Amino acid sequence: MKEEIIIAGFGGQGVLSMGKILAYSGIMQNQEVTWMPSYGPEMRGGTANVTVILSDKKISSPILSKFDTAIILNQQSLDKFEESVKPGGVLIFDPNGITRPPVRKDITVCSIAAVDISAELGNSKAYNMVVLGAYLKMKPIVTHENVMKGLKKSIPDRHHSLIPMNEKAIIAGKEKIVMINSI
Repeated sequence: MKEEIIIAGFGGQGVLSMGKILAYSGIMQNQEVTWMPSYGPEMRGGTANVTVILSDKKISSPILSKFDTAIILNQQSLDKFEESVKPGGVLIFDPNGITRPPVRKDITVCSIAAVDISAELGNSKAYNMVVLGAYLKMKPIVTHENVMKGLKKSIPDRHHSLIPMNEKAIIAGKEKIVMINSI
């Protein structure tokens, strides 16, 4: 098993922390893991992306040009990474702020209205956990139990009271992902 993922959007959307939670979840599951963030100097509001590799074998390099899955949270990232998804791969996007939806027919395309769902949950900061839940529905490569361990490991102790709310957001993402194109 090897899963190569790009998560891309604006700084402040929880892109890097979503990747970190996935990475910790893989570690909790005894997988080999890389987590490689990339962001502009402006951070919040600028573009940010992170590549995560989860594997049951040693990982030779954290640098990727093609991905099994792309999680896209803004138009700029869709324009940049849609063509980088391997044929047969998965692209998950939040339609909020997307002016031109994905067009590829050789990949599975899914939509998650994470802005709306996190608002329904009463916490816009749960946005990235809704997206993470959608990803885990499509690619259940780490168990829910290990995701919760990864979440606990990645957030400071003073914020552990937010774990139940984040778990609700993950579950909502799993329940509300919409498949647009399946191969």
